[in-house]
Amino acid sequence: MPQLEIDRPLQDFFQKSSIALALAHADADNHLALVNEPFCKLTGYDSSDVVGRNCRMLQTSPKGTHAPNDEARDKIHEFLEADGPATVRTPIVNFRKDDQPFVNLLFMSKLKAGSGQVRYILASQFDVSRAHAHLLQAYDLELGDTLAKIKPLLDDHNIMIEGTLATIANSTTTIAQAKLTLAELEQNSPY
Repeated sequence: MPQLEIDRPLQDFFQKSSIALALAHADADNHLALVNEPFCKLTGYDSSDVVGRNCRMLQTSPKGTHAPNDEARDKIHEFLEADGPATVRTPIVNFRKDDQPFVNLLFMSKLKAGSGQVRYILASQFDVSRAHAHLLQAYDLELGDTLAKIKPLLDDHNIMIEGTLATIANSTTTIAQAKLTLAELEQNSPY
């Protein structure tokens, strides 16, 4: 699939967003095309560290530690299937560049061309490791606002955002389970 040029208004939108955003090409490896400053602040990686790589790199710490993310990976793989759901939201244990684990509440949506071909994958990340309920609610409102504001930018290029805001619903049980996984990982960590 040929590389797609990221439109300047979309780049500007990403950079102005106060929530962590990433845009991946919809190709065999779904490598990142664009990340914003909140993404870099959350993960500790500069854009030059991650653009061109798949976000799965965050599932392994720089020291090689892996978290048991089987359920999250299954949901992501199902989402990436051609006939998979339009959006996915799942907690997944990720690692910052400084090797610290965190529970990332990952939201992903397919961006399709008028032809129906998925062109990009839009993702947003939020650290729910130690977040309070009101912070998650504020993030959910901001994510909903972001999705509403990005729609006209995409419409101008005959690209549609898939799914609905219903995916943003708070998944308290899965977040609690991911926090338990993080606690176990930190307890068993040699550092």
